[in-house]
Amino acid sequence: MEHNLITSFTEFKDYKNIDREMLMRILEDVFRHTLIKKFGTDENFDIIVNIDKGDLEIWRTLTIVEDGKLTDPNKEIEYSEAIKLEPDFEVGEQVYQEIKLEDFGRREILTIRQNLISKIQEYEKDNVYRKYKDKVGEIITGEVYQIWKKEILVLDDEGIELTLPKSEQIPHDHYRKGDTIRAVVSNVELRNNQPIIILSRTSPLFLEKLIEQEVPEVYDGLITIKKIVRVPGERAKVAVESYDDRIDPVGACVGMKGSRIHGIVRELRNENIDVINYTSNPSLYIQRALSPAKVSSIVIDEENKRAEVYMKPDQVSLAIGKGGYNIKLAGKLTGYEIDVYRDTDIEYEDVDLQEFSDEIDQWIIETFKSIGLDTAKSVLNESVEELIRRTDLEEETILEVRKILQAEFE
Repeated sequence: MEHNLITSFTEFKDYKNIDREMLMRILEDVFRHTLIKKFGTDENFDIIVNIDKGDLEIWRTLTIVEDGKLTDPNKEIEYSEAIKLEPDFEVGEQVYQEIKLEDFGRREILTIRQNLISKIQEYEKDNVYRKYKDKVGEIITGEVYQIWKKEILVLDDEGIELTLPKSEQIPHDHYRKGDTIRAVVSNVELRNNQPIIILSRTSPLFLEKLIEQEVPEVYDGLITIKKIVRVPGERAKVAVESYDDRIDPVGACVGMKGSRIHGIVRELRNENIDVINYTSNPSLYIQRALSPAKVSSIVIDEENKRAEVYMKPDQVSLAIGKGGYNIKLAGKLTGYEIDVYRDTDIEYEDVDLQEFSDEIDQWIIETFKSIGLDTAKSVLNESVEELIRRTDLEEETILEVRKILQAEFE
């Protein structure tokens, strides 16, 4: 029994994520608790732990008293008993008595072991919690260990379990067991005394930290990221500012021929990233945020935080972008509700199909053009049945195209 208990000490040293001093402290605390329970106090006990050898010694200090004057057998020993240990002892001197593990009894030994395991696990949980609480906002690299429907279990290099929920994954993310994954630590909490570490790849913070890693000027503080907005896996807009006139913040973030931004785009599953110069001028800020569309004029309502943006007809689809992402993100970035209007004095009768290339696949546009339908109204004027017959496109595709075209005129 003693051997098994001592062996467990060395097991904790070898396999648990715990340092030597802390293990010694936990061992001592567990045994002191047992001593108090058994003897009523631990004041006159010394506990010596040797982790390397797996040794543990417990010594009790007893004061020698005259025979018949024993008041506390836990702290005192009669003279006649003391001289049996060593004949030279005198009254008033101290005797050191070793307490063997077997003196505790089988049940107490099992309780000690259980308390030891419990304390070690508690310490480890607390250690993991504190470690990752300090890492919130940092990018970590882990290995995919298990994949479930609602989340992925990731292990870091120390074998600590991390969670990447489905909601925090980029839509185009696909992983297999053993894959390497990068994500930002977004939240750390305790549930039922168990540390839960939540990772995210959709957080704007993930993109910010990726930029920090790729762009030294951002890491050094020469360029400041003012705001990031994202539709994960689709598009992102990043507003940057430099306090040094010699540094072009956009150029530094993008890099020569896009060298710096390309790595980030690949990590984010080909998410389009627009980097723009931040400005406190609302009109100019909105104009830059709507890039690549070119704006003719802007009317701003500061009170209601709305902006009426006028542009040439061929720029409208660029401003809106595929799925409306460009204008939505521009609004979030600037903090204004943006309404786009065609800048023309002539009533706009029709729109070239090519202007919908951000929302309709090019091959579908080419299919309509091949039968002589190259404008929005020319498609809308045909019945669904006729369009199916002439193009061989599926009804679902035809209905989706008509919906996009009708929305343009509405």
